[in-house]
Amino acid sequence: MARLARAACDGTTNPLVLTASSPSIMAPSIERQGYWGRPTSTLDWCEENYVVSFYVAEFWNTVSNLIMILPPVYGAFQTYRDGLEFRYICSFLGLLAVGVGSWCFHMTLLYEMQLLDELPMIYSTCVFVYCLYECFKQENSISGFPIVLLLFFSVSVTLVYLQWKEPVFHQVMYGALVACLVLRSIFIVTWVYPWLRPLSYTSLGIFMLGFLLWNIDNIFCDSLRASRRMLPPGVGVGVLTQFHAWWHIFTGLGSYLHILLSLQIRATYLKYRPKVKFLFGVWPTLHIEPQKKS
Repeated sequence: MARLARAACDGTTNPLVLTASSPSIMAPSIERQGYWGRPTSTLDWCEENYVVSFYVAEFWNTVSNLIMILPPVYGAFQTYRDGLEFRYICSFLGLLAVGVGSWCFHMTLLYEMQLLDELPMIYSTCVFVYCLYECFKQENSISGFPIVLLLFFSVSVTLVYLQWKEPVFHQVMYGALVACLVLRSIFIVTWVYPWLRPLSYTSLGIFMLGFLLWNIDNIFCDSLRASRRMLPPGVGVGVLTQFHAWWHIFTGLGSYLHILLSLQIRATYLKYRPKVKFLFGVWPTLHIEPQKKS
């Protein structure tokens, strides 16, 4: 059977897909005309289109990206104020770019916005990889070889994906980058800084929870839609079954915690004094202070 040009509810894109899996073809979304017109993206999702708002194709899949927009802005500002290396500001800005791109994609379901979601996933994760693999180098040092290698990888993936619009290709390439992060993180917290295991495993565990919900949303899309039709009216109950939106929330938080882990590894190596503080008593932030001179 020929592959459908538009795999409805496929779900092979969005921040930090941990591993590759074959895209599933599920029931197409209920056709509703909205502000952005007919979707042109190669992927659609399990959330019904233009149900909550005429101006937003997938409302909950859109607003859930706030977790990848607001915290990285604060993180980038705090990192700049602490005077830490520019690569970590780029890490927060990369996560912000993914959040903005994903917001635009789910709001419009346009192909151009889909690329704005998917390609920053590759670029931002390359920054994560550089930070984590260069964390034991001299302060403010720049290693040319890994930068060239990651740039070549990013450009190659971009060119191939623009010609070969296959979501699985993007997913596999992204999964390879994430695998590099996971292996490096486990090595560091096992053999170098074992006291950072709780943060590392929390980040990975939250991310894996999001990945589980992403798969449930893909595999059981028909059942989830049927259950939403049976639930009482009102957004308070139905939103709980929007597992792709929960995927955004958990993977956004897991990615943010990974940046904090990378920052704490670097700050510890440079003999700074990293302190975890909670914004409004809830949201974790990392503040870096120089080591006091004796």
